[in-house]
Amino acid sequence: MKLHELKAAEGATKNRKRKGRGTATGQGKTGGRGMNGQNSRSGGGTRLGFEGGQMPLYRRIPKRGFTNIWREEWAILNVDALNLFDDGAEVTPDMMLAEGLIKDRLAGVKVLGSGLLEKKLTVKANKFSKSAIEKIESAGGKAEVI
Repeated sequence: MKLHELKAAEGATKNRKRKGRGTATGQGKTGGRGMNGQNSRSGGGTRLGFEGGQMPLYRRIPKRGFTNIWREEWAILNVDALNLFDDGAEVTPDMMLAEGLIKDRLAGVKVLGSGLLEKKLTVKANKFSKSAIEKIESAGGKAEVI
């Protein structure tokens, strides 16, 4: 079988409605748009959220707070996730990314102290919580800020 020999399954494809092609088609003249009015015109209709001139909901509801445009997002990781590395390994953010522990480096990697670390590792990251440093060092490893 070749690409040009492929065919869609029976009933999988359907011809589109060709509107405005005569009265015999059932979609002629006005083409299914009714008689007059805004929606019968080309480009007719209203924008999203329009309520017929009434003050729309998105303008009636009070606005609160603000978005800090300088906010830094950190890729966070708990120490228990580091157990998948071999004993004595040096763990870098690139290795964490490759293993799928973090999705993106963002502003940097921060290691948090949830869970138990059972292996002696040298962990390199941008930030550590105090509990994460304690757990890494109690397991015999080292926490290095890069």
